Amino acid sequence: MICTMSAAAVAVWLGTVVTILSRSHADRNVYPSAGVLFVHVLEREYFKGEFPPYPKSGDPSNDPITFNTNLKGYPDRPGWLRYIQRTPHSDGVLYGSPTAEHIGKPTVIEITAYNRRTFETARHNLVINIKAAEEFPLPYQAEFYIKNMNVEEVLASEVLGDFLGAVKNVWQPERLNAINITSALDRGGRVPLPINNLKEGVYVMVGADVPFSSCLREVESPHNQLRCSQEMEPVISCDKKFRAQFQIDWCKISLVDINKVVPVYVTRPEPGTGILPEFGEYKPPSESLKSRDYFSDFLITLAVPSAVALVLFFILGYTMCCRREGVEKRNMQTPDIQLVHHSSIQKSTKELRSMSKNREISWPLSTLPVFNPVSGEVVPPIHPDNYETTSMPLMQTQANLQNQITIPQQRPSGDNYVMSTFRRLEVNGIPEERKVAEALNL
Repeated sequence: MICTMSAAAVAVWLGTVVTILSRSHADRNVYPSAGVLFVHVLEREYFKGEFPPYPKSGDPSNDPITFNTNLKGYPDRPGWLRYIQRTPHSDGVLYGSPTAEHIGKPTVIEITAYNRRTFETARHNLVINIKAAEEFPLPYQAEFYIKNMNVEEVLASEVLGDFLGAVKNVWQPERLNAINITSALDRGGRVPLPINNLKEGVYVMVGADVPFSSCLREVESPHNQLRCSQEMEPVISCDKKFRAQFQIDWCKISLVDINKVVPVYVTRPEPGTGILPEFGEYKPPSESLKSRDYFSDFLITLAVPSAVALVLFFILGYTMCCRREGVEKRNMQTPDIQLVHHSSIQKSTKELRSMSKNREISWPLSTLPVFNPVSGEVVPPIHPDNYETTSMPLMQTQANLQNQITIPQQRPSGDNYVMSTFRRLEVNGIPEERKVAEALNL
């Protein structure tokens, strides 16, 4: 059984009633002026009463609520309208500056509130009726950059009122309006690090009906322009009127007199009807198409390059394998005196190598085996790293005199060994080893 309910959808499971509602409310109408900042706060307290009681435990007064705003019938908002909500536990804010193009055209914004704990929704429409301002636009406009605030902080009525009051004390106009507010992130600014309570920064544009004051004109002086180019703060006499609450970056201030701005007219082509001109009926190609022979294309693209590569391969192979000169031809082309020199050098090298194999020298003491005089344990000269050598003294294994060393040597002709005995002498204080005898044919 399927039931269709216009106001609510009720699901019943095991006696527990869970209601997920989507309510629509009457339209709310607002009347902002063109060229004047429009701010509309989406208060969470207002939407909390729209959600029915939920049977599960939880604090309904602190439910996380998020908002989704879009132009009715479209997926996004108008280009002049922005929306911000920092966290689900804070209010959402719609803000922007409508233009003269929207005067007299109602703009319907659909606002959907989502309760992230109960998954309920509430919806109502905001009808924005833009009307013409008394003086639109104001001829003198100044844009300030506030470094120590985020956009949602400036949008608060108290903070915005304090800022306009400070500007009015400096400018002294008869009419002063906030024209637009833009986050520094929308101007290409970087997200600040979460340290030292850093803020994103806000651009606030205001308009007045009188020329700029002398204090604001101080920014345009050559001295302050030089300090700004050197990344130094300019010297502004009226900065103390803002310093208590607002940190103004005077190097980024913009002063515009729209009476002196030369209008730029862009000629746009007139749009057409969107219908292509008439070319008659479409005539597809006939079925009796002539067949095409692709054999010649095959020869040009594959066969010819393959044949050229094969010829080059055979030429290279013949040159490298069949045209080798050899050792005999090399010797025939080499002068005799050069061959004699080479042969003598080769013979001398072989003779020196054979002599080096037969020479008898004493082995270093580090290569002789050592033993423990107490236990008689023989230890190789190159013992492993984990062998403990500091706990007991080790002695050389020579059984002869203190100044004699006996080492085994192998004869080149066979596997027999001889013992060569050397006597250690000192000549002019320098130790010298001399061979004494060879014996003990092993």
